[in-house]
Amino acid sequence: MRVLVIGSGAREHALLLALARDPQVTGLIIAPGNAGTARVAEQHDVDVTSADDVVALARKVRADMVVIGPEVPLVLGVADAVRAAGIACFGPSKDAARIEGSKAFAKEVMAAAGVRTARSEIVDSPAHLDAALDRFGVAAGDLAWVVKDDHLAAGKGVVVTPDRDTARAHAATLLEAGHPVLLESYLEGPEVSLFCVVDGETVVPLLPAQDFKRVGEGDSGPNTGGMGAYAPLPWLPDEVYREMVARIAEPVAAEMVRRGSPFSGLLYVGLAITADGPAVVEFNCRFGDPETQSVLALLESPLGQLLYAAATGMLADFEPLRWRHGAAVTVVLAAENYPGRPRVGDVVAGSEAEGVLHAGTVRRDDGTIVSSGGRVLSVVGTGADLTAARAHAYDILDSIRLPGSHFRSDIGLKAAEGRIGV
Repeated sequence: MRVLVIGSGAREHALLLALARDPQVTGLIIAPGNAGTARVAEQHDVDVTSADDVVALARKVRADMVVIGPEVPLVLGVADAVRAAGIACFGPSKDAARIEGSKAFAKEVMAAAGVRTARSEIVDSPAHLDAALDRFGVAAGDLAWVVKDDHLAAGKGVVVTPDRDTARAHAATLLEAGHPVLLESYLEGPEVSLFCVVDGETVVPLLPAQDFKRVGEGDSGPNTGGMGAYAPLPWLPDEVYREMVARIAEPVAAEMVRRGSPFSGLLYVGLAITADGPAVVEFNCRFGDPETQSVLALLESPLGQLLYAAATGMLADFEPLRWRHGAAVTVVLAAENYPGRPRVGDVVAGSEAEGVLHAGTVRRDDGTIVSSGGRVLSVVGTGADLTAARAHAYDILDSIRLPGSHFRSDIGLKAAEGRIGV
């Protein structure tokens, strides 16, 4: 089976490495890729938001399956075009991808499916903003205001703050850009990222993970696309994990079928484990980055065959998933100024070691690898437990040099020390 992966991040690098372990995968192609993925797969530079270009490439390389990593091509309908060309595609349709592309739509689906989530309100006019803010946040007895961009924002459209002026400024900026704003009640409790491979109503959950969205130590500073993750979650009871699948993922998949937009691909359920049980924070329509790097590092089942089963409607017949014992910790190495405008063009030394996944990198004609984005590398450590996996990840990081770069030193620390409970 020849597989074309769409994307250029560490998530796609992790997908390629996991696909390469599947004996039925005979060829790997990526577009557009990065300096690291070029060592694993045949690389092509195409516009991945162009359905025509992706289909043309899939035909050119004789792909048996296309796996779409990022959300933007999915929301634009690239998966529909690939399927229309007669090629198997892992990734939801444009209609189904609205579960990430519009938070208001996701709220509608959750309400219809009877899924617990935060109380919310859409604000689409500056004239209504102040009154709406008074119904949420500290004004309503919550710990903080939660202000979200209703559109895609690469993980950076959310502000959670106890300060009303900060909440108002973020909402006003979004409204000025023509983006509706979603205000939510604050969900208190540790967060979980649950990935589910779905083909209609069949839902196959992967290991739960936890990611770290804030740029700074102790969850300080602004949101990012993700600064690290670990899997599995030693503090998450099995019965809560089963509840997340049975009372959230499966009802949502069934509701999408009922609406005539069955979800086929990776349903990412972001949850908070509150005092009342699991509640949905967000849905995404694709593998999360950096959680994917940790989850796939522990997968023993053949990934290509799993994704192909979902893409062809045969997921119900797939054998139970097998996992490595132990834990995986991913730490993101970010460029100076990230999540603001990142410094780029710096030489990256030590980036070709085992456990290093590339994201914002390019290889110059002379072979030198330089930074080209905000999140430059993901470093994945594995071990018998979280303590060992953390030590492995940070040992690898010690051998990498990138001027001005930064990373968080506390990825998975609370869990490793037993300081998270539900």
